[in-house]
Amino acid sequence: QVQLVESGGGLVQAGGSLRLSCAASGRTSSSYAMGWFRQAPGKEREFVSAISWSGGNTYYANSVKGRFTISRDNGKNTVYLQMNSLKPEDTAVYYCATRSTRYSSATSYYTDYDYWGQGTQVTVSS
Repeated sequence: QVQLVESGGGLVQAGGSLRLSCAASGRTSSSYAMGWFRQAPGKEREFVSAISWSGGNTYYANSVKGRFTISRDNGKNTVYLQMNSLKPEDTAVYYCATRSTRYSSATSYYTDYDYWGQGTQVTVSS
């Protein structure tokens, strides 16, 4: 059973930084694409960033490009999301997700991801 556990969320002032972590267990994550999504109250879940199984390709939503950086440490089965220059509109629950098919592409579609973490709250105050 694949399990994903996010951590690193919290309350930060606008302009500040946070680093989210997503630790995977139940399988070796190095062969699977990973993604970060977020959901604000009253809004649909939206794509934030994704990384290919090798780490060689990364993707970002336009709203976070240049501010967020996704990375992975396959030796630790962990994916990170470094978030800088945070804005109040970044406030949301952040979820990491992974695909079930080995070597499949990283995408921005949440329906492509089969396993999800429980989420971690990020709150950015103005």
